[in-house]
Formats: sequence, C-alpha cells, structure tokens
Amino acid sequence: MRLSLAVVAATCLSLSTGASAQAPAAQAPVPPVPSCQELAAALRTVTTNDARLKDWPNLARYRDSNVTTAAGPVDVVFMGDSITDSWPQPRFGAFFPGKKYVGRGISAQTTPQMLLRMRADVLNLKPKVVVILAGTNDIAGNTGPMTDEEIEGNLMSMSELAVANGVKVVLSSITPVSEYHMATPAAVPQTTLRPMKRILAINAWMKSYAAAHGHVYLDYFPAMTDAAGLLKAEFSADDLHPNAAGYSVMAPLAEAAIAQAMR
Repeated sequence: MRLSLAVVAATCLSLSTGASAQAPAAQAPVPPVPSCQELAAALRTVTTNDARLKDWPNLARYRDSNVTTAAGPVDVVFMGDSITDSWPQPRFGAFFPGKKYVGRGISAQTTPQMLLRMRADVLNLKPKVVVILAGTNDIAGNTGPMTDEEIEGNLMSMSELAVANGVKVVLSSITPVSEYHMATPAAVPQTTLRPMKRILAINAWMKSYAAAHGHVYLDYFPAMTDAAGLLKAEFSADDLHPNAAGYSVMAPLAEAAIAQAMR
C-alpha cells in the first residue's frame, strides 16, 4: 500500500479533529492516536524498507557510474560500508589524488549484501586490487543476527571471487569503536552494538586467513586505538565513523597495503 506524506497529514488532521469532536465520557478508554510526526516517521521507514527489499544489495547505487568507470583503467576498488562510502567525500580531504582508485562503499551494508555486489561493483571494473572493509554492520545486526563464522564465510567468498578473476585481495581489519561521544546518557554505546571482543576475534581470523592464502591484511588498529583499546576520541564524532583526522591516519596504511598487494 502506497501513501504520501500529504495523505498522512490529512489523516492526522482528520483523526485529531474527530477525536476532539467526540464526548469521551460515555466511551471506554481509546488508545492515543499517533501524532503526525510518528505516522510520518513510520511511513519513511516503510518506504525505505520497501526500496531495500526491491534491491536488497543496492545494485542500482553504482550501476550508471560503473559503465563509465569500466571504460577506463582502474587499479583499486574499495569495497565496503559507510566508512568506505564516506571516504571520498570532499569534507574528508582528497581521496587518493592522482591514483586510479574508486570507492564502492554503501552505508549500512553487511557482508552478504557486498558479496552480491562483487561482480557488478568490483570484478566488472577489472581492478588490480580490491580493498575490502566489512563486518561491523554484521556484528550490529543490520540485516539480522550474524555469527562470526557467517561473516568470515562471506569474506572468504568475496576473496575467492577476486582471486578467481585475477584480482589481488587486501582484507582490512574491522575498525575499532568507542563510547566517548554518546548523544544522550540513554544512548546505546557503540561498544555494546559492536562488542570489541567480536571485532578482535574476526580480525584475528582475518589476519590468519590472509596469511594462509597470500592476501594482504590491513591492520588499522595500532594507529587508531587508545590506551583503553578503543577508537581514539579525536578520530570520530560518533564513536564509529572516522572523521578527517581518522581518514588521514587510514590512508597511508591503505596505500602501504595496496603497494604490498601489487608486489
């Protein structure tokens, strides 16, 4: 069923007017009518979910730009979620200037969604190297509960697809989180949504897997964590996503890993 915000507004007005015209004394208690803001928020959620169900991996996001990009040489594709998606934004500085690198991150995505995007957003561009940064949203349950083994299996599948197509693999550590910038005391900290114990366990597996299969493991942790083992406060405004300072630390580490993979 499709509704517009205008219809929701009219419905809200009708409900509120009708409610005020009734004499509630002779009636049983009636549940409160949702506010216009609540109904509008619910409509936005339904609309968003409907779009995701129609194109769950969001293949449409880069469909047009992939046609243009595939026409020219590409050295490196960065595959990932919001951390990769935001990296090329001007507010975070230049994205590897002078390099034939392209970003193929999509905010909020998990490894099963990225796995479905591998052919369209990575392999068809024929890069020399793919840099995969994924897993934090799986841990948070963005597309449902995921075990560590399921996350690792999807990382393995993406790596195997790359190798089968002659693409070198750089597996990036899941970046650390912290709990220094919670909006309100009642907010759920990122360390609860994304337990560091799970992040560290998957990263340890990733390092071992990369070594066993000739891939490069890109470890962001030593440069991004503080004495408590959490994401340094100065590298993020929300305890999850890097800011300009965070990306400035990540960039040379990524460059070194890419250079290693190309060798």
